[in-house]
Amino acid sequence: MRNHPWNAVFFAGFIVYVAIRGLFKQRVKHNEMMIRHVDTLEKTLMLILIPGALLLPVVYLFTPWLAVADYHLPAFAPWCGAVLMITALWLFWRSHLDLGQNWSQSLEIRKGHQLVTDGVYRFIRHPMYASIWLWCLAQGLLLENWLAGWYALLGFALMYFVRTPREEEMMCQTFGQEYRDYMLRTGRLFPRTRGGG
Repeated sequence: MRNHPWNAVFFAGFIVYVAIRGLFKQRVKHNEMMIRHVDTLEKTLMLILIPGALLLPVVYLFTPWLAVADYHLPAFAPWCGAVLMITALWLFWRSHLDLGQNWSQSLEIRKGHQLVTDGVYRFIRHPMYASIWLWCLAQGLLLENWLAGWYALLGFALMYFVRTPREEEMMCQTFGQEYRDYMLRTGRLFPRTRGGG
């Protein structure tokens, strides 16, 4: 691994991040799907995001292949990145835990799917997406490389802005007025203020 202490911090967080996702993926792998909207657009978004977001950091950490995109961050940036990373990991774990058997990696509704409106979902509809935004920012502040540090943010932004309206439409079709009322009480990524938003 490249000899930089913040790289080790990022890599430790990266392992935790992948472990959280793997653990919850195992827990729901036998759940029967009732609705699945994994079309060409969804597959394309995943193809754009996942390989780059997962592979580029590893390539950067363990090879010199991305050195052309290296740069130097201000001394305070990695400290901010570490705080964001810890917050992202907690929210990522908590989101999976609160969803339980209702979680899926893509646009899917499982048999017996329930609308989760407690835990972190009491305040925001997409805490898992919020955690990934935080993770992507943390990655950019911890890794001193334009590709390994910031590709995930761009890839996830594309996925978020395309997928979220489709996901909410699927939830409205599945849960009807219950989900529409939930949308009125919560914000997508931030708790709704009294005045709205």
